[in-house]
Amino acid sequence: MYAFTFERPATTADAAKLAAGGAKVLAGGQTLLASMKLRLSNPEALADLGGIKELVGIRQEGSALVIGAMTCHADVAASAVVQAAIPALADLAAHIGDKQVRAMGTLGGSVANNDPAACYPSAVLALGATVQTTKRKIAADDFFQGMFATALEDGELITAISFPVPKRAAYMKFKQPASRFALVGVFVAQTDGGVRVAVTGAGNGVFRHPGLEVALGKSFTPEAAAAVKIDATDLNSDIHASAAYRANLISVQAQRAVAKALG
Repeated sequence: MYAFTFERPATTADAAKLAAGGAKVLAGGQTLLASMKLRLSNPEALADLGGIKELVGIRQEGSALVIGAMTCHADVAASAVVQAAIPALADLAAHIGDKQVRAMGTLGGSVANNDPAACYPSAVLALGATVQTTKRKIAADDFFQGMFATALEDGELITAISFPVPKRAAYMKFKQPASRFALVGVFVAQTDGGVRVAVTGAGNGVFRHPGLEVALGKSFTPEAAAAVKIDATDLNSDIHASAAYRANLISVQAQRAVAKALG
């Protein structure tokens, strides 16, 4: 690693000041520290959010579940509140990476990083969640903007994410065996506003699939999902899987997610 200064702010306001001054924010560090070790990232200053208690916690507010940005994956997975309100979200968190990653990785860090194969972005998008920051509230449909790109401005920090509780939902992931990221992951949610389907791992970022949403809005069944043709044109093709293979996985995982949601 290169030399850098290290700050551990005690409040969100202090962290925001450091970020506005150019410090790189450190959440769980699962991506940033690895990048620094490989000298792919060279921040001159780090602001560790680990000491900010107000950024941790899970609570239900009316018909929504609000989770603090620094809440780790393991706590989301083990939360009785999450398991009761949105079991699909607890299940998703329980299968991110390995135990070490789940113990250190955070909801806010994952969403802010927006890795194109990360699991959490699919839940945020499919559930129509709201990303709360130090400056504003951002709807999920406006937040994700492509590979590692989001609507966050310089110095803007995620403080919490509010997930509306769906009627039913499920997430199915086909893992890349080495990284345990999603080769393809599909999150299906039946909400008061209709069916939302988000796909991760298949393109240059998380995206909704209109064809599956329309079909499942008419008939929330695996058969309806199976009848939707998945276009492979804009999907990833690499050493792990071709675009056609990923298209097939989207269909298969969507069918499995619907079946799982139906119980």
